[in-house]
Amino acid sequence: MSKRESSKYKIDRRMGENIWGRPKSPVNRREYGPGQHGQRRKSKLSDFGVQLRAKQKLKGYYGDVREKQFRAIFAEADRRKGDTSENLIGLLESRLDAIVYRAKFVPTVFAARQFVNHGHVTVNGIRVNIGSYRCKAGDVIEVREKSKQLVIVLEAVSLAERDVPDYIDVDHNKMVATFVRVPGLSDVPYPVVMEPNLVVEFYSR
Repeated sequence: MSKRESSKYKIDRRMGENIWGRPKSPVNRREYGPGQHGQRRKSKLSDFGVQLRAKQKLKGYYGDVREKQFRAIFAEADRRKGDTSENLIGLLESRLDAIVYRAKFVPTVFAARQFVNHGHVTVNGIRVNIGSYRCKAGDVIEVREKSKQLVIVLEAVSLAERDVPDYIDVDHNKMVATFVRVPGLSDVPYPVVMEPNLVVEFYSR
């Protein structure tokens, strides 16, 4: 399990971008970094700095995944045939917590991980409480019966700030989602530009 050690909004401030597209993000008001000298940290980044920033942004977006776990995901993407950056996005989007978030069962990816960890979700009828569990195309993800009326679930379904992508088929009346297919980079509705190619360059140094 990845443990969130800082506020999700601190990640936004550090990146200088509203990476989840949330209306309450402080970046909407302050586009500079946190701290006393945040407004002066606009120096040009080196190639390494650009690659590191791309990696930190992608890690942060999926709930601030731990470095060891993220590196393992990259290694798996690199082993697979095809474009490594596309494989990386496909693996990240196949995570159970990411699918729960995309299906709008919860408002944030952090809440998705906690929701899964607390046993509120089943995959193909079997309870799974590991957020990093890798789903396959065709898997059916469902909110357990006793959890369908939780306030967090009802509020998330009504959120207008994001839509469910077409690689996930959702019935919000039954609280059931089907992972239709593994997406590519162009399929994923990121609110900001993600550059997995730079992440590949970072780990390939």
